[in-house]
Amino acid sequence: MRIPRRLLATLAATVLFSPLAFSQAFPNKPIKAVVPFAPGSATDQIGRAFAAEMVKVLGQPIVVDNKPGVNGMLGAAEVAKAAPDGYTILIGTNSTNAALKFLQKTLPYDQDTAFAPVGYMGSVPLIVGINNDVPAKTLKEFVDMAKAKPGQVTFASASTSQLVSSEMLSSMAGVKMTNVPYKSGPAAMTDLIGGQVNMFTADFAVMLPQVKGGKVRGLAVTSSKRSAAIPELPTVNEALGLKDYELIAYFAVFAPAGTPPDVIAKLNQAVNAAANSKEVQDKFAAIGFAVEPGTPEALAQRGRLETAKWGKAIKDAKIEPQ
Repeated sequence: MRIPRRLLATLAATVLFSPLAFSQAFPNKPIKAVVPFAPGSATDQIGRAFAAEMVKVLGQPIVVDNKPGVNGMLGAAEVAKAAPDGYTILIGTNSTNAALKFLQKTLPYDQDTAFAPVGYMGSVPLIVGINNDVPAKTLKEFVDMAKAKPGQVTFASASTSQLVSSEMLSSMAGVKMTNVPYKSGPAAMTDLIGGQVNMFTADFAVMLPQVKGGKVRGLAVTSSKRSAAIPELPTVNEALGLKDYELIAYFAVFAPAGTPPDVIAKLNQAVNAAANSKEVQDKFAAIGFAVEPGTPEALAQRGRLETAKWGKAIKDAKIEPQ
């Protein structure tokens, strides 16, 4: 039996343009990964390393696009309004996907519903560092100095982690310090080295090389346990005799809400392959980066817990939304 050419063409078009065919073809063009922080930041370094490994699974280039500003809000907003097709993804953090709604009076998107979780990348602790000319050798000595000069001691911040960690430290230690905001972590580090600010609490990617190089003085780590990357530094809890101080920055991939589940699954496969790769693990082991591959559902659950945790931390530190 012969099938008319017109019918064959119709059947071919139906298969070619069906949703199934589209999803099977993903990805068939470059993907844009929005990093909501400046080049050189920890988010940028980790995002680029993951992107390089994800390409091996996806078979398409991933173009990293830095969109810094407002603690990551500008970059996150761009992804929130992007087409939900998997071709625009967010290298998100605790800032963009947990804390921002407590730090901003209004957001241009609903933080809880604007994104589809894709995959968890990992986490890093932070280091409390001070300018070398500050006359304090330990965190307790620095806190005592701040107590003697209420409001005169300054700290830099360019992200939610940096701001909240410092304000938490101030609140729990019973001191008053003045925040000096920056647009990027590297810019804040430049001013810490130059003495324009006294203290900066930043992730290992930004802080550890400067501590190791003797350009700034590391005082403590923000995790609940000492880091193998720099075991000589005590935790904040050890240094100040506290019990409940802990703040760790994390990184994860998100897509716009409404992205098809099969596209999410393909992206998740690529994220997990990157997290498990020797290249990524070796590259960031020295900065205390702990990978933790998992499912989109696991990331969604983690997101709910982290949002509650950061909300409490911001409230306890008495940080007012801007």
